Amino acid sequence: MIVTYNWLKEFVDCDLPPQELADLLTMLGLEVERMESLGAGMDDVVTAQVLERAQHPNADKLSLCKVSNGKETFAIVCGAQNFKSGDKVALAQIGAVLPGDFKIKRSKIRGEESFGMLCSERELALSDESAGIMILPEETPLGVPLFEALGLKDTIFEIGLTPNRADCLSVVGIAREVAAKLGTKVHYPGIAPVEEGAPIAETASVTIEDADLCPRYTARYISGCTIAPSPAWLAERLRNAGIRSINNVVDITNYVLLEYGHPLHAFDFRLLAGGKIVVRRAAEGERFGTLDGQERILNSNDLTIRDAEKGVALAGIMGGGNSEISDSTVDILLESAYFDPSAIRRTSKRLGLHTESSHRFERGTDVDGLVRALDRAAELIHELAGGTIAKGIIDVYPTQMQPRTINARLEKINAISGLSLSAAEVKEIFERLEFCVCETSAGVFEVQVPLFRVDLEREIDLVEEVVRLNGFEKVPLTLPSASVFSDLPSEGQRLGGKIRDLLVSQGLSEVINYSFVSPTSCDRILLAGDDFRRQGVALLNPLSDELSVMRTTLLPGLLETALKNISFRTLDLKIFEMRRVYLPEEGSELPIEPLYLAALFTGRRDPEGWNQAKGGIDFFDVKGMVENLLEVANVKGVNYLADGVDAYFHPGKSCRITRGNQTLGSFGELHPSVQENYGIDTPLFYLELNFEKLLANRAKRSSVQAPSRFPDTFRDIALLIPDEVAAADITSCVLGVKAAELQGVEIFDLYKGGNIPAGQKSIAIRVRYGSRERTLTDDEVTRLHQSVIAALQKKLNVTIR
Repeated sequence: MIVTYNWLKEFVDCDLPPQELADLLTMLGLEVERMESLGAGMDDVVTAQVLERAQHPNADKLSLCKVSNGKETFAIVCGAQNFKSGDKVALAQIGAVLPGDFKIKRSKIRGEESFGMLCSERELALSDESAGIMILPEETPLGVPLFEALGLKDTIFEIGLTPNRADCLSVVGIAREVAAKLGTKVHYPGIAPVEEGAPIAETASVTIEDADLCPRYTARYISGCTIAPSPAWLAERLRNAGIRSINNVVDITNYVLLEYGHPLHAFDFRLLAGGKIVVRRAAEGERFGTLDGQERILNSNDLTIRDAEKGVALAGIMGGGNSEISDSTVDILLESAYFDPSAIRRTSKRLGLHTESSHRFERGTDVDGLVRALDRAAELIHELAGGTIAKGIIDVYPTQMQPRTINARLEKINAISGLSLSAAEVKEIFERLEFCVCETSAGVFEVQVPLFRVDLEREIDLVEEVVRLNGFEKVPLTLPSASVFSDLPSEGQRLGGKIRDLLVSQGLSEVINYSFVSPTSCDRILLAGDDFRRQGVALLNPLSDELSVMRTTLLPGLLETALKNISFRTLDLKIFEMRRVYLPEEGSELPIEPLYLAALFTGRRDPEGWNQAKGGIDFFDVKGMVENLLEVANVKGVNYLADGVDAYFHPGKSCRITRGNQTLGSFGELHPSVQENYGIDTPLFYLELNFEKLLANRAKRSSVQAPSRFPDTFRDIALLIPDEVAAADITSCVLGVKAAELQGVEIFDLYKGGNIPAGQKSIAIRVRYGSRERTLTDDEVTRLHQSVIAALQKKLNVTIR
């Protein structure tokens, strides 16, 4: 909110210098973020009079003038043509510094010396445009600093308001705060519009069809107006507040908005079909052209102002181009209404249309102040644009809104604040805030809060008001007493920390994505139509349509992150995220929230050393990462199965991680269609683990066994085996031979093609035999080896090559 010092003083008696006033406002909770002194450093620009004006001897378009400031006479060369001898003007004397750091110096122009400059409004930053130099009123005294002579010396305060203080989005609101703090009264303008026209009911009518969104609508009719530029004082006030002057009528509505904090709208009555105003919801898909020249597509939650045939305004946000005030406007219907804050907020946010009007309506305006603002604007229009005000107003108010009543206890006020205020002091503070208050019993107050204070709802709010007005600096300093507790991290927290450390040590970067995703993300990652992860929890008030569903998998977020990085040519990526997903639970309204670990890899294998083969990350790099994770988590006995993987994985290049009957996670290359859906043309590898299952399957203790003192013996077996037999089945079969001397098995070769029959593959395994008590003989190893071969032939129907 922007307010000027002089404007504020019109409403409240305040002798504080600007800096002290800024400090007072800040201590009231209305933080002054910026101060600007208008006219500061411009005292060398003074009022002067042109004594003589003659043609420049060496230039056709220049004049040679004698200009007096009342004490001295100066020779000035000027190029403007809009003045004459005797005019009073603005003279920038030698040494003056104009806006833009333009310093006035003695100069010679086409052979004639000039001892200053005659200034235009634009050169003094008093206007965006000017046709010539500034001509001052005849009664202007000479030799006075210009800004002082014109009453333009002022201080601008830019106040950073918290969203709950909607009552301070006006000069009157801030004046109320200053008056309450200083113990004075607010000087409200005397408003008495002269009604000389026919009764308004004979000309216009208002109907509210959706009173839940518009509880009150008032209007006045003013005929015979003349649209013209605003007077200088009005344009200057608006300019200081950051609002561009348009014309007298529109400027008055903006002026009253700043003055009273209540938005108004003026319609060209000639353009209102039937002279009617109808307030109702828009039709679904209705199109409406707003004043900014944009066409908006509305829905049934948007409130519109309509005439007998069409929409003429988007209620509380912006008027329509089909009823705006123009130079040809003569008759005006002036609107002052109250709209439901949540409805205005939804429409403004959905359309991305934020205005001074919506800013106030969505925070809550004063429903009792509608008529006061309406009458103030009507009176100013009559004064500045002429016209005749019709008798009476239209005031449609189906259900009157009542002020809120809150009880406050003196004991609680003092207990929370640490103060020792009396009942009389607390009552006085409430009365200074314009609250109606009575003491129902000793130390108990019944406070009726005016409707302009939409932020006060509970007793604690009144406690804050008392402390704020009494002065935060008077609250005694006390050290808080608190007990300090120290909780040891849980097993899951310790494991999570270890896993994060491992991943970071192996070159991965942790990312944090939104917990919300697009409803289309399930389609983009190829989830089946009946996949339970499609039943994501929808948000009631999403940030946008692209972030409207709680995620059920971490994959879409990682893919979006990868896409952003790849678009900036970061092609080598190793990222991970350990966060919760939100999965639907049958019979429950709320989802379950398991913790998942997911990682995404693409690009080159890193680091690339001189002794390493160059190449991109592949399936086995990710498998090595998984093995390291399982080792850190102390999860033993896992298998890797190629069946049953999610549709977003590449068939044949991915697998599940299982232990017993549980699937702990999966990893592998993503399906090419997923990459295409996200516009990524490089192979992506994805790892996903259910952290809670990982935690549940970890061994509680780790055992370490010293190596045997006796040598091991290795025997190899070459097998022909059907394609569908998994590697895990082979190793399980070998280790299923109950023999203490059987130390381990590994697969070291796979071959297909050539002389290998169709539907089969050649697998070579190496079995390790050994004893911790003695060296095995060749015969003992042979017998054990034959037992292994027999088990393979019997259980897996293999052929020994």
